Amino acid sequence: MAVRFVVHSAPAVAAAIALGISDVLAKLILAAQGGVLTTLAFRSVVGLAFVTTWLYVGRRPRADARVRFISFGTGILFAGLIFCLFKAIEAIDVPTAVLTYFSYPLLTGLSAAAAGLDRLRWQGLVCALAAFFGLAVMIGAHPAGLALAGIAFGLGAACCRTGVLLITRAFLVGEDARLTTWYSVVAQALIFVAVSLGARTWNPPQTSVGWAALVAMSVATTVSIVFIFVSTVRIGPFRTALIMNLEPLIAMILSALILGDIITPLQAAGSGIMLAALIAFQLWR
Repeated sequence: MAVRFVVHSAPAVAAAIALGISDVLAKLILAAQGGVLTTLAFRSVVGLAFVTTWLYVGRRPRADARVRFISFGTGILFAGLIFCLFKAIEAIDVPTAVLTYFSYPLLTGLSAAAAGLDRLRWQGLVCALAAFFGLAVMIGAHPAGLALAGIAFGLGAACCRTGVLLITRAFLVGEDARLTTWYSVVAQALIFVAVSLGARTWNPPQTSVGWAALVAMSVATTVSIVFIFVSTVRIGPFRTALIMNLEPLIAMILSALILGDIITPLQAAGSGIMLAALIAFQLWR
């Protein structure tokens, strides 16, 4: 049974690893003077090509106008999500940016409870408070002084993700994930390409390392879509979401190894408290 669970969980673990790597690669791109809009336009076009190809695997999915409209709307929210996340990574260190963004399970649970979509038990509330306490400890322990704009962008990304999850749960449950993802990626590509053209902004990385990071990040983020889809089919969305909490841990380890980010003991303690509370919140709420 344990071996079977490990095998079935492998796609979710692979997705978390791919996204953790992507977070660190994003910092390398930005350090090579690659612009956020240019990076996201390139990433979205690569993702659109990938997801379009994915549509032709297996049975051709179909959707009515309502599903297409809602999926396109979630794509607009997702565009805001990744823009805010990349701006957070640009402004502050990767672990703090990603962990701030990972407050979204708490915001989703609290929002769902406030809207009457879900119940929030007292254990869930305690876990949410503990997670925010851990985040506060991590932020307060930052040795270099923290850019508040980076934290604001991280929380903005979390709010956008909360909106995506609530809309998906309310209107897109049971729909083919390939097609809803395709409409979402179309929206993202249109937004980032149009804004880049309108602003006449094209700031690619200025080094070969930056270009390599841009290509690798674009591939890693799009491949993670497939891993998440496979994992959701195999072990369900709940267990997949739990395993995805590995992403900030992987980003933290890789940022220390690759970027040379120094994590103080107090920061590590705050991060540990937050991650443990996140998992407990998802289990108990």
